[in-house]
Formats: sequence, structure tokens, C-alpha cells
Amino acid sequence: MKNDCLQHGSLDYKLYRYGRSKTLFRGPRPDFSSAYNVFLGSSETYGKFVPRPYPDLLQEELGVVSANFSALNAGVESYLRDPSVLLACADAAVTVLAVAGAHNVSNRYYMVHPRHNDRFVRASDSLHILYRQVEFTDIHYTRHLLNTLRRVDETSFALVVEELRAAWTARMKSLIEMIEGKTVLLWISDHAPGDVLSEGPVSAPGQEPLFVNQEMVDSLSPLVTKVVECIVPQDPDMSGTEGMVFLPCERRAAVALPGPVVHAQVARVLAPVLQSLL
Repeated sequence: MKNDCLQHGSLDYKLYRYGRSKTLFRGPRPDFSSAYNVFLGSSETYGKFVPRPYPDLLQEELGVVSANFSALNAGVESYLRDPSVLLACADAAVTVLAVAGAHNVSNRYYMVHPRHNDRFVRASDSLHILYRQVEFTDIHYTRHLLNTLRRVDETSFALVVEELRAAWTARMKSLIEMIEGKTVLLWISDHAPGDVLSEGPVSAPGQEPLFVNQEMVDSLSPLVTKVVECIVPQDPDMSGTEGMVFLPCERRAAVALPGPVVHAQVARVLAPVLQSLL
């Protein structure tokens, strides 16, 4: 069964490359010869296990092509390093930038992979000094790293979170300034922006996007055309896997991601906003 997951997966995402980008994007490949909207984001926008993610629903609703340039576990870092996507944004009618967590950005404590931003590459000298007791060689992902740091020393962990927030805000400002044209900053969560980090692990429910608070969103507001909040309460209808397509071995991953009902709600919230900007 494990091999089935690795070899066959669940949905055919019709992956394709755009321009000189090294990232595989979810298809089918859009028709860029007519007007189009661009969608940037992480796993939620990509719509893993979801037959029709919200960019597809909006394409049907608005009659305008949707270019879904989101990627699994993507962070702002990947877009800053992808000139092909930035050029596509320059020619788009509207670019929708979904808020992703602040944990997948390089900062003065650790470096992430330039494309697969959820992958921890190495700790800086500053982090080694701050956490002398931690062995980093067996840590490969940012969430594993942050769970480890929090468990070892809460006081030092607060310093790391402060740095992540500063790095994320700076990168987001740079990205927005590089995107020409109209931009919508999209917040998708079960809560409004705020400090909601609990005492549990950073992967616990109710914390996404990780470490992003109202102050950070407010700092970006003057740089975008519109800020849109889509608050999706956690309940069985919203967080269930009904309508998702996955193999039995993928169930745990599917439960952690928004299903078709959530994508439909995001599309309903975004549709009138995008219509007014076209």
C-alpha cells in the first residue's frame, strides 16, 4: 500500500512547468493568451486531494482563466526566487496571494530549501549558540525543528518566533512590491489573524498560518489592493474529507487539509471581490 501511495497517488494533478520555473504546478495548463488571474499559496490553494480547488471554481464562476501557481508546503521564499511566476503575475488581471505560515522562510537562525520551503537545510551559528544542547543533523523539516526547539526551551523559542515574524514580513513586502498590478491578500483560517499559538506542538489544529498575527497582516495592507479574510470554522462539515480523493494510506494527510466544502466557501468569498477588480 505504501508503494501505491508513492507510485500512483490519488488524483491526476496534470502537472506542468511554466516558463523556466523548476516547480511543477497543478494543471491543466492555463490558456495565457486571454485574461487570467494568478493564485499564489501553499498546500491549501494547491488543493491536494481536492478535485476542484477554489481557483478552478472561480474560473468557472467568473469566466476568467485561473493560473494556480501554488505549491505543496510552499512559502514566500519560493516565489521570490521564481522570475517566471513573477512575470506571469505582471500580466495577470489580479494576483491573489494566500497567506502562508512564517515557519518556512530562511532567517538568521536557520535556512530552508529554496523551492521546497518546508525543508530545513541548516542551522546558523546563532541557533547553535542559542540551542547548544540540540543535535540538528537528524532534523529535516521546519515543523520538526520548531517542535524540538519549543520542547527544549520556551524562552529561546520565543526569540526564534520573533525572528520568523520579522523575516516573513520583510519577504512578503518584497514579494508584493515585485508583483505588478492588482493584488489581493487572502487569509484562510479557522480564526481571524491573531496570536493563537497554544502550548501544544506547532502542528496542532487552530494555528495556521503559523505565527502570523494581525500586526503582520496590517503591515502589508497598504501594499495590496484588497485584504480578504475567509474564516472557516472547524466543524465536521468543513474539516471532513467528504469529496476528497485519496488512498487509504493518505487519509492522515487528507484530514489535515481543507476539503471541497472549504474550497467552495473560499470561492464564494473571493468571487465578488475579484469581479469588482476585473
